[in-house]
Amino acid sequence: MSSKACRVLMIYPRFNPGSFWNYRATCELIGSKHPAPPLGLITVAAMLPPTWEVRLVDRNTAEDTDADYDWADMVMTGGMLPQQLDALEVIEKARKAHTPVVVGGPDATSSPHMYKSSDFRVLGEVEDIIPDFVAAWDAGERSGTFEAAKFQVDVSQTPIPRYDLLNLKDYFHINVQFSRGCPFQCEFCDIIELYGRVPRTKQPDQVLTELDRLYDMGHRGFVDFVDDNLIGNKKALKVFLPKLIQWQKDHGDPFMFSTEASLNLADDDELLGMLREALFVVLFIGIESPDPDVLAATQKKQNTRRDIAESVRRIYDEGIFVVGGFIVGFDEEPGSVAGPVLQLLDDAGIAVAMVGLLYALPNTQLTNRLIREGRLFEGHDDSKGSADQCTAGINFDTQRPRVDILRDYLEIIEEAYKPENYMKRVRETGLALKVRGRAARMRPGHMRVDLRLFSNLAWNITLNRPDMRREFWKTLTFIILRNPNAGVQVGMMLALYAHLGPFAQNVAGLIKEQIRQIESGEWQAPERVGLSALKPLASQQKSLSKKAAAMSHKAMAQAAE
Repeated sequence: MSSKACRVLMIYPRFNPGSFWNYRATCELIGSKHPAPPLGLITVAAMLPPTWEVRLVDRNTAEDTDADYDWADMVMTGGMLPQQLDALEVIEKARKAHTPVVVGGPDATSSPHMYKSSDFRVLGEVEDIIPDFVAAWDAGERSGTFEAAKFQVDVSQTPIPRYDLLNLKDYFHINVQFSRGCPFQCEFCDIIELYGRVPRTKQPDQVLTELDRLYDMGHRGFVDFVDDNLIGNKKALKVFLPKLIQWQKDHGDPFMFSTEASLNLADDDELLGMLREALFVVLFIGIESPDPDVLAATQKKQNTRRDIAESVRRIYDEGIFVVGGFIVGFDEEPGSVAGPVLQLLDDAGIAVAMVGLLYALPNTQLTNRLIREGRLFEGHDDSKGSADQCTAGINFDTQRPRVDILRDYLEIIEEAYKPENYMKRVRETGLALKVRGRAARMRPGHMRVDLRLFSNLAWNITLNRPDMRREFWKTLTFIILRNPNAGVQVGMMLALYAHLGPFAQNVAGLIKEQIRQIESGEWQAPERVGLSALKPLASQQKSLSKKAAAMSHKAMAQAAE
């Protein structure tokens, strides 16, 4: 690594304000500025030479200034698709300041052509290519592209993120990562193209050291495991969780955890019990559709051959509430899907539902299929300032009438997020959650945080949100009287409605406008992508490392058992 000094300004782009994931209104109610910090950037910061000075500006919580750019020798930025527009703005600001700009992250990796205005592009998992980038910079190079080999990184060697660069109080939860990759092969998903189908995990002590760092810095409360499927490698997870449980006990249970997992978690009683004991309280689960034929066609087979509502309620039995992901617009939808989706929300008691329109992400199996069929729109990987798939989809020609899909989607959004419907599901979920053991006890490490969050929430809703006031107190009183142990989870669901209610109204307005344009003949489909755009998928065998390629599908499945 270099011994030369360099001043690096890391800038995390803003999420588009209308995004489902940008629940700023909820954060403000509980006294935070943004849901989560830029884990990717602070991890890269830990890989840079110790002689390099690093500053971080998160444009979701603070403003960057001309003085920041004047100070820097280089700017580093990058993020996800909903951050694309702002990332391009950061690049433009850096170029105007004549400061070389480096871009990376999942969106730049998937669509590098969108970032051709940057000086450097660092694509893929950066651990193995940062040394090459640093050497090139030290040699005087001021432009270039560095691309990592697919799925080669040994995450057990990834350094502790530079949490010291953060103002922890700005965020509702802080992020850590245990694994990368997912063993499944959902057609619409880009995770397996970015990180592979053989989940790679950190060592247990490595993650515990990261938690030690957060604990020593004074963080208490929520920590999110950003894994795209925490249970992708069950064998490794079952080694890690007992150590995490003991760490929590030794430190007085300072953290509550959230993460993302696949629905087959409901089949593993041992794993569910471990997650409960470790104090996991929230899971995002991609359900996508209540129709097993749709799930099978899109290769989401782990959700078939089961009663989805029963599986969700099995997770509630362990005191963990589920945020459900749903998608509207699959080719195999036989007709209107609004009724079945809304019925499943009620049957499963899923209060918080992320419902989006199908979006063909760059470099997925779905995207390649749509190109072959001549159905994918030009500019499909250009965010155009759209919020996310809730308003930007559907970026292809549909099998059933486009306007029918939009009407279905509109009905789901409007019905699911009516205050009375949402709060009814919150009450049902609160009753179903069997919070017990250590999770039900007031923990000294949490009491101050819990009381601060609840006080901020109750005060702000009572004074500033008359639209929520009645249902908030009705629901809270109901839970205190009927199942007080679920108070924390119910409080989270109530707080999320401060974002979800207005978000649903905004999305509904945009979808109504799309429907009007189609019915009036104003909407014209863009040009289609030609076959020359077809790219070999990262998940295909020829792209895998020799080690990964040697691992059969059977071995992948064993890792997930």
